[in-house]
Amino acid sequence: MKFELAPLPYAKDALAPHLTAETLSFHYEKHHQTYMTNLKNLLAGKPEADKSLEEIVKSATPGPMFNNAAQVWNHDFYWTSMKPNGGGEPTGKLLEAIKKDFGSYAEFKGKFQDAAVKQFASGWAWLVNNGGKLEITTTSNAETPMAKGQTCLLTCDVWEHAYYIDYRNLRAKYVETFLNSLVNWDFAAANFK
Repeated sequence: MKFELAPLPYAKDALAPHLTAETLSFHYEKHHQTYMTNLKNLLAGKPEADKSLEEIVKSATPGPMFNNAAQVWNHDFYWTSMKPNGGGEPTGKLLEAIKKDFGSYAEFKGKFQDAAVKQFASGWAWLVNNGGKLEITTTSNAETPMAKGQTCLLTCDVWEHAYYIDYRNLRAKYVETFLNSLVNWDFAAANFK
């Protein structure tokens, strides 16, 4: 399989003013690209090179191959978890499921923000479907709920490189902006189906 960095689903300045082109340039072209370059080097001449990215993430043992493959997958998923003019509340069956499992969208939003802000050090905040129940979970470093059999609906990257240029140390403000102005509920709803 040919491993190349997927293009961003929008222009680098499309998420401004919430995330600037400078942030996306550093995050996508430096951090994300480094994970892809490392993965390609680790796969050279190995049987895993014929697997899909998802297959590698699900089957790799802890270590460099898993870390780089999972970071590529997580970042691909993160970019699509956002869109220009995103945010607000979801609709349809996803909103019904959020109300059923969290009580209301406001309660979901508060719990998601709390989980994302309290994720110690580097990691991710996720909305997942875990066996028919929506849950909020966090993972450290390269970990991903997909590797544990959960269906990822959306993610917010809470590594400092995701927000530091625009928000400095204000992770809470970044997460609030992610939910209010960036989250791609259409993508999450498609994953929910």
